[in-house]
Amino acid sequence: MSTVLPGLSARRVPTARLIVNLLAVDGRTGPPVLFVHGNVSSSLFWQPTMLALPERYRPLALDLRGFGDTDAAPVDATRGLRDFADDVAALVQALDLPPAHLVGWSMGGGVVLQYMLDHPDRVASVTLVNPVSPYGFGGTRGVDGELVAPDGTGSGGGAANPDFVARLVAGDRGEDSPLSPRQVLLAHYVKRPLVPDLVDVYVESMLSTVVGDDNYPGTGRPSDTWPGFAPGDRGVLNTMAPTHLRLDGLPGVDPKPPVLWIRGAHDVIVSDTSLYDLAYLGSIGAIPGWPGVEACPPQPMVAQTRAVLDRYAAAGGRYDEVVVADAAHSPHLDRPEEFLAALVGHLDGA
Repeated sequence: MSTVLPGLSARRVPTARLIVNLLAVDGRTGPPVLFVHGNVSSSLFWQPTMLALPERYRPLALDLRGFGDTDAAPVDATRGLRDFADDVAALVQALDLPPAHLVGWSMGGGVVLQYMLDHPDRVASVTLVNPVSPYGFGGTRGVDGELVAPDGTGSGGGAANPDFVARLVAGDRGEDSPLSPRQVLLAHYVKRPLVPDLVDVYVESMLSTVVGDDNYPGTGRPSDTWPGFAPGDRGVLNTMAPTHLRLDGLPGVDPKPPVLWIRGAHDVIVSDTSLYDLAYLGSIGAIPGWPGVEACPPQPMVAQTRAVLDRYAAAGGRYDEVVVADAAHSPHLDRPEEFLAALVGHLDGA
């Protein structure tokens, strides 16, 4: 089955760090727009958006390490998302790109923010699509990302559902289980009843995820605090543990590129009531033993992002928030025309 659409081409680009798989729209020049995918996905999720982007822009999309056709290099989670962000920087250098418009989805939003913190002069604009909180995923309280426990309990590699991980390893393309990649995609990546035209391509993209301690989901360790595990130091989910990731330094960035934050109103992954936040699941009785809201409150992921971006604006930056109705974690798939209009308006105004 061909996974690359007509009008796009893929090539593996040697960089100073690793070989990166890159998708590009054939024959395009102009200002580069670099798309960065999220967790358990790849550049293939960006194809319709890339093809729909006006011809005056040069759409590019990479596979992060351990996803798609990029090298399956180990991920050092103690650096937060910097292994991924440094890979982006190495690709930009290898391609000799001018300052690029960066578009990051989910975990890719965090990668883009880390790149912006490290290289603000190389960024023309930033678009965050349902981004991970600046304080990571799980284990924090309040809009300032205070740790619930010093060891980051409830976050990291131990939070992955072992049945879902096993189905990735097995290459499950079926739909008989709610934890198959296909059903997770249809239930959580997009908003039911949508079945994307490219659903089979997207399932292949999910199945390209390299599974193991050095990649997805990563390592964990026991904790004395509910739910009984804390993040390890290796692998993808640990890069977003709050003990390793803090992206709240945006107010100090100079120069300050314009930011668009676009999100689906019905997201159940990055949400103040996330079905992937064990504290929220405990609060609704889905996981036993929850110690209560004082000890382990649900993480206000959206509120945390808004608080950091508000501080960015107060320090002289600019951001716009667009909430896409009738969309979930992937507004570029749920509502592609509305998403494209917001994105192009942002690029044109940068």
